[in-house]
Amino acid sequence: MTALKAHEVARFLAHPRLSEGVCLAYGPDAGLVRETAQRLCAALGGNAATAEIVVLEGAELDGDPSRLAMEARTGSLFGEKRVLRVRSATKSLVVALADIVAEPQGAAIVLEGGNLPPRDPLRALVEAGKFGWALPCYPDSDETLLRLISESFSMAGIAADPDVAPTLRDLLGNDREITRRELEKLMLFAADSKRLTRADVLVLCADNAALVVDEIVDAAATGRAELLDGALTRALALALNPQALLSSAALHFMTLRRWRAEVEAGRSVRDVLDNAKPRPHFSRRNAVEQQLRLWGDAALGAALARLRLAIAESRRQPALAEALLRRTLLAIGRMASEA
Repeated sequence: MTALKAHEVARFLAHPRLSEGVCLAYGPDAGLVRETAQRLCAALGGNAATAEIVVLEGAELDGDPSRLAMEARTGSLFGEKRVLRVRSATKSLVVALADIVAEPQGAAIVLEGGNLPPRDPLRALVEAGKFGWALPCYPDSDETLLRLISESFSMAGIAADPDVAPTLRDLLGNDREITRRELEKLMLFAADSKRLTRADVLVLCADNAALVVDEIVDAAATGRAELLDGALTRALALALNPQALLSSAALHFMTLRRWRAEVEAGRSVRDVLDNAKPRPHFSRRNAVEQQLRLWGDAALGAALARLRLAIAESRRQPALAEALLRRTLLAIGRMASEA
């Protein structure tokens, strides 16, 4: 029996060493469930192009679960490895799978499930079976998303500017399939040049989200309340997460504080920004220069303290996240206007 933890799935899929049995991919990230099932099918098929993959729909089997057992014991017409892939699998298949999980006799089955709780009969059966593997598929964290972006570009031989991965991380959602499509689009765009910039990402993937985030932090940090209110309204209309917006603002002020320290050490604002990594996009250059001249270290520290307090409070009380976002950024905007 194998009931993997979420952080163990990637390592398992890299070297699955499977030839028979029942694998269950389940969880809230439907795109990652499908991707995991595809990789499991390849592993069970011996990674051979000639493997026969038979796709069945869970809804078809609900009325006749015994068909799954019959299909599992049926050999390929052409003598190839035969793998069954069941989409939208449910607990109706438990009886049909019981013998196969215990003694597959060469049968290879991959199940795609939803967000199954620990006591779900299908999940419990596979996790307890001698020849069962249950793989949870949860949305990417910041860490796993950044690793996926880096690995994808590296394998394609694409050199991405330092600010590309953080920008993409902030733009992408929680569905692995959508993430893969966006990465494929960028890799196709850079197939000849083998280079990607933040501007490329914003043009191809932003859907205005990243642009609005920049508007928010720049308006707050320059004390322009009317622009800030409009940018916040647009961001929330785009369904951007208030907690993520607070985190983006905190990251911006941390960066400003680091740059401000260099200015106070004797470097010019222009020199600091010319050599910054990542360098601010040219469209924001004037706004960022203004911010570095407006804010001193002590004020930046106070703004960061406000943001960190708001982030912590929004995690304790998610229902108040939007109100905390507006209140905190408007307060920071007032600090800038009084500087």
